[in-house]
Amino acid sequence: MSATQMLGNEGREFGLRDASPSENASLDTVSFAQRQRLAYIDFCLLFKGAIYRQDLIGRFEVGLSAGSRDFSLYKVLAPNNLTYDAREKRYFQTDSFVPLFEHDPRRTLVKLANDISDGFDAIGDIHFPVESASSLNIPDIYVVAKLVQAIVNNKAVSVIYTSLSSGSGARELVPHSIVDNGQRWHVRAFDRKTGSFRDFVLTRISKVTLKANPALSEQSLADEAWQRKIALEVVPHPKNINHPTAIELDYGMEEGVLHLEVRAAMAGYLLRRWNVDCTKHASLRTGEYQLWLRNQETLENTDNLAIAPGYIGEEKRYE
Repeated sequence: MSATQMLGNEGREFGLRDASPSENASLDTVSFAQRQRLAYIDFCLLFKGAIYRQDLIGRFEVGLSAGSRDFSLYKVLAPNNLTYDAREKRYFQTDSFVPLFEHDPRRTLVKLANDISDGFDAIGDIHFPVESASSLNIPDIYVVAKLVQAIVNNKAVSVIYTSLSSGSGARELVPHSIVDNGQRWHVRAFDRKTGSFRDFVLTRISKVTLKANPALSEQSLADEAWQRKIALEVVPHPKNINHPTAIELDYGMEEGVLHLEVRAAMAGYLLRRWNVDCTKHASLRTGEYQLWLRNQETLENTDNLAIAPGYIGEEKRYE
């Protein structure tokens, strides 16, 4: 039986990559608990870029000697994946790193977003900068890993980005959060090309390279639209819905209103995702608009609202 077969369901999500017969033979003798610890080391190296021995010991409550054996075994199975820095007393990912385990991108993003851990990863040890958890496309796991490394370690990145307007080209970004707009995964980052904070689609990013630490003006605290929260008051659409109680039950409204506090940078995505009519007078009269934003004025001075239904365009009272 191969190591991947021994993992069962965990093997399908975190299946071991093909290895030589000698590696498989060694893995066949490894207990399930030790495979969990090996996968944890692998995950930390991939997404954080480094791991202390104490991280492993503290997470799994094993002794120092057991933790040392785990790192020694990992080194045997993947000799080119990590290097030890005696000064910092920490293991670092090497430039030739290739994950020993397969970390499924869709499931990993979902778990990162919800702080879900099954023992085969480092989720829960740190707060990963992921905001939501559903997507139609699947980003490259190595792109996600490098961006998460940059965020966790406060680094800028150089990427190749393909945009609709200008095609492919090099960009320098300072990422601070990974978000989901309901359809696609984005990274929220300071763009040195335009000198502004923007959203970049993960599937359009390639060749991520870590760079030096960014300036304070490029970090998340300087992202006004990200830091500012706005209050939304969403109600059943007053003209499209004949029985508003049904909508109130769907969304758990209290006294006919759903009160939401969202980041200004995320408001447009939420309003589009839920098909919320954002016109002043509930003017969108087709059936998909079951909700209406009754306090439209809260969107003033907020960017990225071209996607909010009805917000952009000439307003006309609907009689």
